[in-house]
Amino acid sequence: MINVHYFAFGPFQENTYVLWDETNECIILDPGNSTASENKKLNDFISQNNLNVKRLILTHSHIDHINGNKYVFDTFGLLPEVHKDDVYFIEKQVATANMYGIPTIQSPMPKEFIKEGDLISFGNSSLQTLHTPGHSPGSISYYNLEDKFIIGGDVLFYGSIGRSDLPMGDHDTLIKSIKEKLIPLGDDMKVYSGHGMPTTIGFERMNNPFLV
Repeated sequence: MINVHYFAFGPFQENTYVLWDETNECIILDPGNSTASENKKLNDFISQNNLNVKRLILTHSHIDHINGNKYVFDTFGLLPEVHKDDVYFIEKQVATANMYGIPTIQSPMPKEFIKEGDLISFGNSSLQTLHTPGHSPGSISYYNLEDKFIIGGDVLFYGSIGRSDLPMGDHDTLIKSIKEKLIPLGDDMKVYSGHGMPTTIGFERMNNPFLV
């Protein structure tokens, strides 16, 4: 069984995820930590649970989801893994941080890229991958059918959807990703989003004003 824990980090209150199973191998998804106290909170959780960090995985590369990449690299020696279409945002990280007036430390560049159909394995567990563009061109959603959850970044939120007015975003593409990729996974799938509280596919299918 995969355990899921998340922290809300940074000025955008971005959800940073740690996933692990009975082997204590874990992965970090979307590290948004950018201060000494946030770095300590993440590291303390990993240390106190005796976790062995194996991979650094990104749903996408917007500034709030990559601010902790350098810390994870320095601490655990892991380079980020992301869809190739989102490398642009890592390249523009410092300029974006300056635009928003927030601190950042440049992320190392990825050497491994994720595409739809890849398996993200750790311990005895794995996540399947779906390319779900629209919020960003390289957005990836990670899901596990056995444990019935999705980590979808900023694609689908409780009662809302991701922004599509950012560079290379597209509203119609985003809606298509949700309706053709996420909704078919089933109403009982729990959705862990990039911001805010979790939801389910069933709740959003019936109540989300962007989908009904």
